[in-house]
Amino acid sequence: MKKIEIWSVISWVMLGMFILFLIYPMFGILNQAFFSPEGSFTLEQFTKFFSTPYYSSTILNSFQVTLAVMVVTLLIGIPFAYFYSFYSLKGAKFLFVTAILCCMSAPFIGAYSWIMLLGRNGVITVFIRNVFGIRIGSIYGFSGILMVQALKFFPLVFVYMNGAFKSIDNTLIEASANMGCTGIKRFFTVIMQLSMPTILAAALLVFMRAFADFGTPLLIGEGYRTFPVEIYNQYLGENGTNHNFAAAISVIAIVVTAMVFFLQKFLTKRYSFSISALHPVQKKKPKGIAGALMYIYCYGLIALAFMPQLYIIYLSFRNCDGAVFKPGFSMGNYQKAMKKLLVRSINNTMIFGVVSLLIIIILAILIAYLVVRRPKVLNHTIDTLSMLPYIMPGSIIGIALVIAFGKKPFALTGTMAIMIIALVIRRMPYTIRSATATLQNIPISTEEASISLGAGKLKTFFTVTTPMMANGIMSGAILSWVAIVTELSSAIILYNNKTITLTMSTYAAISRGNDGLACAFAAILTALTTVSLILYLAVTKSEDIKL
Repeated sequence: MKKIEIWSVISWVMLGMFILFLIYPMFGILNQAFFSPEGSFTLEQFTKFFSTPYYSSTILNSFQVTLAVMVVTLLIGIPFAYFYSFYSLKGAKFLFVTAILCCMSAPFIGAYSWIMLLGRNGVITVFIRNVFGIRIGSIYGFSGILMVQALKFFPLVFVYMNGAFKSIDNTLIEASANMGCTGIKRFFTVIMQLSMPTILAAALLVFMRAFADFGTPLLIGEGYRTFPVEIYNQYLGENGTNHNFAAAISVIAIVVTAMVFFLQKFLTKRYSFSISALHPVQKKKPKGIAGALMYIYCYGLIALAFMPQLYIIYLSFRNCDGAVFKPGFSMGNYQKAMKKLLVRSINNTMIFGVVSLLIIIILAILIAYLVVRRPKVLNHTIDTLSMLPYIMPGSIIGIALVIAFGKKPFALTGTMAIMIIALVIRRMPYTIRSATATLQNIPISTEEASISLGAGKLKTFFTVTTPMMANGIMSGAILSWVAIVTELSSAIILYNNKTITLTMSTYAAISRGNDGLACAFAAILTALTTVSLILYLAVTKSEDIKL
């Protein structure tokens, strides 16, 4: 009788889990998109979408604003990373931590804060109008989405590029200088060319995050309608719903993002090469006018990006009646929050977050090991399936889970279980990619030595391999954690009063015009992400977060 191999069992169990919680729900989306309520095959919903400019324009709108965000984040993020990586800037640690915090809050909170600052009655708008008599442009629409998302996502480019710049060998820089290639010319012909795979990876991440962002265009877009907002409106909108149409738009969104994903993969292969920084770049001290401009650029950009979060915290202590802030400060907003599900929101956020993260870490370790150490068609299939949520807007996953588990035999709608399932599916790609990249750099000879000394395969896996993967796992886990506690797009489809989280409480308060209450919830959420990052840096003693 053939002995059952434990890793083969794990592979099949993993595949079964992905089929149940990802593929099966996706078939529900396809069923609603291509079949009428009576059960007959139809392309009616797709015809409706492409033949009606009111709907089809959302494709163009999403592409326009997302591509613009991608370009702007590269334009501002790459110079920021270059100055940080190649020059000894004073307060570099502060710049790093603050930059990470800028991208670790829910994007819609930034949109809400900018409305308070630059909206029609925003504090900056009113000040400029009253003092200078100038009416500044509107924060709403394309320009507003672009500004909010660019300031939110440029730190992602910074983190990616900082890692790429650190991998450049200093001898290449010296060689280019000896050949007369210096300054801006060297930056574009040497440094940028060596960093091209990372630039493409950063561009893809920003594109996917911006494309899937639901809260920012919902709050600040007004007439500028995008894919995720239209999906939400068709599924849960106040002016009538059409679940079949929402499913059809979801299918189109998946196809679009998949095309972008595979285009990035194709371009990355063209720039595929490896470099090793045997001689790390020696940082210079910024001097003269150029040095002063570096400081102005780096600290000015960080101040602008972090200002919305600081303003939200400030407003959380202001007296407020509904949407009107009054003179004076108090704890009134937090007292109202205590009466408005604050304790339940924090408890749910922490419970959902911790349970989801533990599941993600376990899955990431197992999948990374299967892919790297046991490369088979089955295991690569599992790896591919694990990346599918990376290219899907969260609202689509939320709708798919409602369709799949909203009725018997899987009646999970409104439960803690479905919230955790959604969070695990949505946020595990970060940790899986980080764990996989780390394991690829660990020589297999270490595990072979352990086995040769008498330790079994499983004991070696738990006592040798997993501890050596710890840094990579932690790096991915912090990104998954922050994404979990700030999740909105899938949660808004799945939550109810019993499973409400801090993010949903913030959004609910904003939608009801309770600005002081919203600021209190948002400030607590910001504090939670800040503490998470500080603890991560303290525990790992890391200078960086690797994406």
